[in-house]
Amino acid sequence: MFRPRPLLARVTFLALLGVAATSTGCAQQRAASMRPTEEYSRPLPPGASALRRVDPERLPDLGAAYRRRDPALVTALDASLDWFRAPSSRNFFPFEGITHERANASLRALRTHLGSASSEADFVARVRRDFDVYESVGYNGEGVVLFTGYYAPIFNASRTRTGQYRHPLYRRPADLLTDPVTGAPQGRRTASGQRTPYPTRAEIEDGRLLAGRELVWLEDALSAYLVHVNGSARLRMRDGSTMNIGYAGKTDRPYASLGRAMIDAGLLAADEVSLPAIRRVYERDPRAVERLMRRNESYVFFTEVDAGSWPAGSLGVPVTGRRSLATDKKIFPRGGLVLVDTNTIKVGGGTQKFLQFMLDQDTGGAIRAPGRADIFMGVGRGAEVLAGGQYAEGKMYYFFVRPELVAAY
Repeated sequence: MFRPRPLLARVTFLALLGVAATSTGCAQQRAASMRPTEEYSRPLPPGASALRRVDPERLPDLGAAYRRRDPALVTALDASLDWFRAPSSRNFFPFEGITHERANASLRALRTHLGSASSEADFVARVRRDFDVYESVGYNGEGVVLFTGYYAPIFNASRTRTGQYRHPLYRRPADLLTDPVTGAPQGRRTASGQRTPYPTRAEIEDGRLLAGRELVWLEDALSAYLVHVNGSARLRMRDGSTMNIGYAGKTDRPYASLGRAMIDAGLLAADEVSLPAIRRVYERDPRAVERLMRRNESYVFFTEVDAGSWPAGSLGVPVTGRRSLATDKKIFPRGGLVLVDTNTIKVGGGTQKFLQFMLDQDTGGAIRAPGRADIFMGVGRGAEVLAGGQYAEGKMYYFFVRPELVAAY
């Protein structure tokens, strides 16, 4: 049975903006030689694999990745291990010749080495001895991947409509059709039993087609739209309580970028697009921005989730700040152990090296190709800054324990 996947509908932060990184933070991060986002989304040739085996001796500094180990890495590892324990996880293996047992054992092996290695050198030797390593072929066949960022936002909300809270988020409607295994949208089932495309965003809102399905109400239409883009949010309720909401499905209509629409409408220049800039235009002329939101025909539905499982990725397990990665799950293995080698920005400005083990636990609407990946930066304002400024090339490597060692772990 399909279960809600709170971040599955989430679109990378830069997809909201609709252009290659242009905010102040992004400008600090982006090299002049980098290409528009669309080029990194180049699909694989038919029948090609997104992964190729590499010599472990060619890897970046594994010792540095070991030194950056922290409790968050163990938390992310355990979340993937929880997913592998679910019988439904077997539906996605074997993957590119990797069995479910081998992928699962790979996580247990790393967890063992993190806890028992006597030194940095011992850890590096163990990893090189026990693992086969595969790198993404990247957008260009040379392993180059564009790393962007995303985060989980926090907004004010109300369980009932008031003069201040007038913009609803809706529960999943009964007529929404999705694939029972992947959760991919398949339209709607009409009263006569026919399958048809789901109504557009404009049709849903103008016709009040979901009246009675309201989950919560937000203060403005842009905040509600941003929750649609992220697929998940933490809400500060009027009574002082907190509600966590996550993805419960989406329509089969196409996604369109708000930032790009604002550029095309002359509301923003391409070199000034950022989330703060979008908010400023919205505060000045909300109706103009709301009209452009409707160009995004896709519509997302939500459910309340408990704090212990929020925010969750496409595997249905919690994602962990700077330890969870979103990739294209059609070409990369779910739950896998990944070494990411790129750069990130600092909240106070500047950039820093990012060389860390991560877990492949999520996906996103704009993350489609071997040259794209999205780093989950965390929750709230600080994470928003990091996500908004993340635009850097790098490489990513998947680790699988050698087949003859699977039984040992």
